Amino acid sequence: MQSFKNEYTYRHFVEEGRGEEFDSLFDRAVSRAKHEVMGKRFPMYINGEEAYAANELEEHSPIDGFLIGRFQKGGRDDARLAIASALEAFKSWKKTGYMERVRIFKKAALLFSENKFLLAAILSIENGKTRYESVGEVDEAIDFMNYYSEDMQRKRGYLRRSRLEGSRAKVSAGFQGAPGSGEKITIAMKPYGVFGVIAPFNFPISISTGMSAAALITGNTVVFKPSSTDNMSMLTGLYIYKLLWESGLPKGVFNYITGPGSELGDELVSNSGIGGIAFTGSRSTGKSMLRKTYGAASPKAFVVEMGGKNPAIVSQHADLEKAVSGISSAAFGFSGQKCSACSRVYVHESIKDVFISGLVEKAKGLRLGDPLVKGNYMGPLISSRAVARYNESSAEAARSGRILYGGKTVEINGGVYAEPTIAEVSHSNRLFSEELFLPFLVVDTYKDFDEAIEKANDTGYGLTAGLYSGSRKEIKAFLDRIEAGVVYVNREISATTGAIVGLHAFVGWKGSGLTGKGTGSMFYLQQFMREQSLSLS
Repeated sequence: MQSFKNEYTYRHFVEEGRGEEFDSLFDRAVSRAKHEVMGKRFPMYINGEEAYAANELEEHSPIDGFLIGRFQKGGRDDARLAIASALEAFKSWKKTGYMERVRIFKKAALLFSENKFLLAAILSIENGKTRYESVGEVDEAIDFMNYYSEDMQRKRGYLRRSRLEGSRAKVSAGFQGAPGSGEKITIAMKPYGVFGVIAPFNFPISISTGMSAAALITGNTVVFKPSSTDNMSMLTGLYIYKLLWESGLPKGVFNYITGPGSELGDELVSNSGIGGIAFTGSRSTGKSMLRKTYGAASPKAFVVEMGGKNPAIVSQHADLEKAVSGISSAAFGFSGQKCSACSRVYVHESIKDVFISGLVEKAKGLRLGDPLVKGNYMGPLISSRAVARYNESSAEAARSGRILYGGKTVEINGGVYAEPTIAEVSHSNRLFSEELFLPFLVVDTYKDFDEAIEKANDTGYGLTAGLYSGSRKEIKAFLDRIEAGVVYVNREISATTGAIVGLHAFVGWKGSGLTGKGTGSMFYLQQFMREQSLSLS
């Protein structure tokens, strides 16, 4: 068995002095995507067949309004057909040997790699990411498939056998621990059945692929719904379907439906034919799903990630250059539209002014503009709702505190771009507690390190957190007491974002997750299976 290795596409290109080739491949892929792929009418796929609805949805790029395509506005009946198809396919798919499932996903990983730049180009056009973010995301999808394949092989399909030795002694009636005949015991992990996979707009290739691959490789079938309303990512979802189909998935094992969550998502959550839900999105939506299923006495397996309000602490013992670099990257990359984005900072009062000065200078150097153009760092906000939320947040910061930099939007060729914004407000302000999903960073000070940790933990979320300090005592206290699943110390490249498959477990604590087990880690696949003890005397 080959040892898992991460893709690291951009790193390999620049280390080999091929940076210009990387850019050329991406630019050519953008041209191909616009001229050969986009602007068409696209179907859903149920049981391996094209499916059309009475109405359609138009998807446009947030960059400039470019028509990405016309997709189907599926409804409950379409979801029910997809569920029925997945239930029928499950009968045979669950019996497929784990090595055959591994073979399919290793092939899928190769197909994703062969189409890497085209997938990245579609992604950038669809949700406004830069080339580096998009290629990195496709890399992560490939990493998920390879890592989960290796995990299935290493654990031999999650099957364990043992034996209970028999006894010659006899008893007249059985009881716990009584002597008896020998037993052959098998502990097996069995799939639940059909998983509804409900994906977000911001990582529509990596998260969608990761959740779907985990469900499928463990023997479940899937009904997959990409983001299909305000923040659309239906074309990347379609390409995931096509590449998995080309990899050899049988009919009905993976179904692709598009349409509003109020119908499709609700049907997946409430339908008794669904055995599990894999969801990444807002905490309010995740909690609503849980209430609906358990309140209706139809419990399902839930694998959910529900956002974050991620802090960074900057100590008076910090390397401020590292802190400024890491926090600005984590706060403003992809315009802050990441669940792991750094959105609040607690800086020691003695260094506040010099830290903020450096952070503002860094923010001034971040170029806004068309993310398809090399050198631009921040692309457009994804939707009009995001723009409204940004304007409301800026007004709140100006009213309750002060904006240190940013606070304005600019329109470029039809796309709306938000300035990287740094605001100083009180820790009690709602901007410190509400997930904004914006390039919006709030700053507060602290006097002693205990206060900093208390403020960092004062949230219903618990996804990521960062610290900058040269004090061993502070680092130990932070690692012992911080309430977050993904924790970084003195990380120059990013304070709170950028978990790497196979190295970091991307896991939410508190209101950011449910099971306490994260993606890209050794425990993730177990969430898509249930344990069964089989004893044969």
